[in-house]
Amino acid sequence: MLLSVDRSEPTVGQSISFDVIEAVAEREGIDPLELEPPEYDALYDVINPEALDALFATRENGRERPTGRVEFSYCGYRIVVTSDGEVEVSDLE
Repeated sequence: MLLSVDRSEPTVGQSISFDVIEAVAEREGIDPLELEPPEYDALYDVINPEALDALFATRENGRERPTGRVEFSYCGYRIVVTSDGEVEVSDLE
């Protein structure tokens, strides 16, 4: 099963790293605030959340960053984050 959260129009103040947590929590059927150690991996143990947010943030001069994607494993799922703000959560194969 694939869960996809489209954040092409991001919520003001919400980071892409929180979108990842929110998408995994939705997949697990829990509140995002419940997705914490020791039951679940901490996102910062897998990837630097600040670096992930900065990777897809608008540049200081206001220009959009080029297209791209990041893939990593988190809480037993394969996570794909794309430059258009989409977060995909799928089972590890």
